[in-house]
Amino acid sequence: MDDLIGTQAPRLRLTEAIEAVAYLERAVPGLAAHRLPSSANVDWSVVETELGTAVPADFKLLCSLYPTLDLGDFIRVVAPIPGQEEAWVRGVRDDLEIVAEWCEEADLAVPVYPYPSPGGLLPWATSLQGDLFLWTTSPTGPGDWAVTVASRNGGWWHYTGGMVQFLADLVTEAVELWGLPSVRAEVTWSFDRDAESR
Repeated sequence: MDDLIGTQAPRLRLTEAIEAVAYLERAVPGLAAHRLPSSANVDWSVVETELGTAVPADFKLLCSLYPTLDLGDFIRVVAPIPGQEEAWVRGVRDDLEIVAEWCEEADLAVPVYPYPSPGGLLPWATSLQGDLFLWTTSPTGPGDWAVTVASRNGGWWHYTGGMVQFLADLVTEAVELWGLPSVRAEVTWSFDRDAESR
């Protein structure tokens, strides 16, 4: 049986994308070494038109500054590649099929649904062990979206901060790990977009 473990909140929710990314850079000391030499010119209008919704500013900033990253050999955050935005959205849609299955199978007191249902869950990362990290969408806009964790072991929980702040709180264990392993505060793999295009 699945269960909702609970909800965790950051001590102070960081509402500015630049603050959230700076917090993550402090939490993962080697992260800044993986910064792209110039900002990635992701066409967010393509991403958002294809998805049918805007996405949070902290995610956009992280993806503009960094390539796809694995943190601590555990969580992978896939950044859209400029010029290949539609391929990234196709990947999200593929992940939404898994989210739909998990939502259907979840035995939660308050049901969860995949995006585009109102308040639906939209994936933004996966773990290398099969856990899902999702935005809980909100009609008030992506600046208010929370994070939902769906563990491969059946546990679900919420975090009321943004996704970049969640990553920092995850690696520093400022949140209880509730079904997740400890995540080392290091980049264990990154995808060099520039090398791919050469």
